[in-house]
Amino acid sequence: MTGHITLTRDGGIAHLRLARPEKLNGLTLDMLDDLVAAAHGLARDRSLRAVILAGEGDSFCAGLDFQQVMPDRAGVMRRFVPRPWRGTNTFQEACWAVRRIPVPVIAAVQGHCFGGGLQIALGADLRITAPDATWSVLEGKWGLVPDMSGVQALSQLVGIDVAKKLSMTAETISGEEAARLGLSTEVAADPLARAQGLAEQLLGRSPDALAATKRLFEQTWTAGPRRTFARERAEQLRLLGAENTGRARRAAMARTTPEYQERPARLGR
Repeated sequence: MTGHITLTRDGGIAHLRLARPEKLNGLTLDMLDDLVAAAHGLARDRSLRAVILAGEGDSFCAGLDFQQVMPDRAGVMRRFVPRPWRGTNTFQEACWAVRRIPVPVIAAVQGHCFGGGLQIALGADLRITAPDATWSVLEGKWGLVPDMSGVQALSQLVGIDVAKKLSMTAETISGEEAARLGLSTEVAADPLARAQGLAEQLLGRSPDALAATKRLFEQTWTAGPRRTFARERAEQLRLLGAENTGRARRAAMARTTPEYQERPARLGR
């Protein structure tokens, strides 16, 4: 990695950081490559229980660093070509690969959350924002559209009119307003501390059930009832016989803290 993306572990919790604070964590092409590699590595780690995604310094991410990125036309075009087996190019995969990590991913947002940075945050399962953070679908300011998976993510979180307004106007809104609109899950004075507390709370839940819940919602959110009911049954059937389900049940009945084994490969993705 370039050093502008850092990845550390604290027990079962991984801390994934955008680490270019002197540039408000503005994204370079190398950072996008590193985000993809980090997310893919985390997706393969069955001992992982949760991920906290944040930015170093005073900002989450101010978006793409055009001064760094645009002179490298060849690099941009290479990363713009989609991979047929995933359906994403590098710009999109840098955000959407987070969705494929089979554990809860919590974004802690402070300062700027603009453009590509906002789309990275929307790739997380949950978002905790500071009330005075600033959010913007900034691409409209530059005559562009959100193209780093943002359209798909916005469609899951807000109404089409709100998504259009945010994308067309490129207006800047506060963290409080982002939460009111549904872009952020919660508002907290200290988003990182709240994200840590939430991740620790999730350590008490079966990793098999968390992976199944994430997978179930991702695969059925826009599906019809019949397909959704079938997926519910399939996931529940696998969980009913899982070792970690038994451990959760026994701990709940005994009012003790459950100790889980690693997420089995057959339940892992």
